[in-house]
Amino acid sequence: MIDPLAEVVALLQPGASFSKRVSGAGAWRIRRTDAGQPFYCAILEGSCRLEVDGQAPVTLEPDDFILIPEAHGFTMSSLDPATTPTTDTTPVAQLSGEYRLGDPSGPANVQMLVGYCVFGSPDAALLVSLLPQLIHVRGEKRLATLVQLVRDESRAQRPAREVILARLLEVLLIEALRSTGDASATPGLLRGLGDPRLAPALRRMHESPTLPWTVAQLAKEAALSRSAFFERFRRAVGVTPMEYLLGWRMALARTLLRGQTQGVAEVALSVGYSSASTFSVAFTRHVGVPPAQYAREQAAEFRPAL
Repeated sequence: MIDPLAEVVALLQPGASFSKRVSGAGAWRIRRTDAGQPFYCAILEGSCRLEVDGQAPVTLEPDDFILIPEAHGFTMSSLDPATTPTTDTTPVAQLSGEYRLGDPSGPANVQMLVGYCVFGSPDAALLVSLLPQLIHVRGEKRLATLVQLVRDESRAQRPAREVILARLLEVLLIEALRSTGDASATPGLLRGLGDPRLAPALRRMHESPTLPWTVAQLAKEAALSRSAFFERFRRAVGVTPMEYLLGWRMALARTLLRGQTQGVAEVALSVGYSSASTFSVAFTRHVGVPPAQYAREQAAEFRPAL
């Protein structure tokens, strides 16, 4: 059985670009507006507050893990709002390699591992749009175990420490993605897969993207009426069923075109279009350039220099 999340993760090619250990003491506040950079944070000890723009504040506790796949603006701060400063606190590097927020000598009220990750896929923006705006995982034993391993490795000064940390963080990211799917998640693929009615329809789209799906046929897979399925899908996933199917077909098409093993006509058939001309129109509208031009540009970009 096809696993939609595994397919999206495989195409995303997640990895950890860098991480740093950060502690906070006293009153502190830090804001980030690094548009488009996926941000993650593992709470090792203590607690703090996170507020993503447009969403209610969240209290983060030990072993919590958050992932913001496409960060546009968020604030992290100490818990007491009455004493939290309104201006950013500058992180100060310590001799240990850790960064301190707030009181440089006071007892820490939180210790965390934070960083930015990378998605290696050229289609990252399209694929990230299928994910929730905020992934917050709590109470997952497997994830807590991974956070513990990251914590231990970040404290140690053993050989190949950075290599091990990078691999652990990659696994941590993937585990976080598949640990979220309940109704409290923000709209996206994960929330859709967490809905027992919508999950079969999503799996069928991924199993057979070449079929001429209609909303009525997908509603039948979900055992719902057409109108009920359409509205439930839109609320859970954040786009309509046909918009999701189009986005997925285009992601597959771009991957095939980059592979240079199939012509435009073959790619069209592989992603559910009966003719190359129909596919070319849809691809151009969605991607911005015709498929043949996209394939040539990708070949030129990755051609080894002589």
